[in-house]
Amino acid sequence: MLNEERIILMTKMASYEAHEGKKNVAVGSYFRGDYVGWHVLKSIISATIAFVVVFGMYIYYDFEVFMMDIYKMDLIEFARRILSRYLWTVGIYAVISYVVYTVRYMKAVKSLKLYYMNLRKLAGMYKI
Repeated sequence: MLNEERIILMTKMASYEAHEGKKNVAVGSYFRGDYVGWHVLKSIISATIAFVVVFGMYIYYDFEVFMMDIYKMDLIEFARRILSRYLWTVGIYAVISYVVYTVRYMKAVKSLKLYYMNLRKLAGMYKI
């Protein structure tokens, strides 16, 4: 005989597995530090590439003026300003990435706990 509660639970779990379950299982296979650290590292690399591209575009935009002023400017001070802007940019981006990926990890783990709880509940329904 069919049990409606069991069918509803199985349908809900199948929907979860088909949509967000795949992503959450992949996230849940990592330790929190590994998951967050890996994604923060990727974010730092992306921020570095973006900074270099934007800086290159800035120099290229006024290249003639830059080349005329290069002999007048203090190159060490110019390098310090660029380095400090780079560190601020990457630092802020890394902090934001840390927060975002920590929240994503916590949501995925919470969702997986609920899924496993429903799985145990379903297994208990078959024992009756």
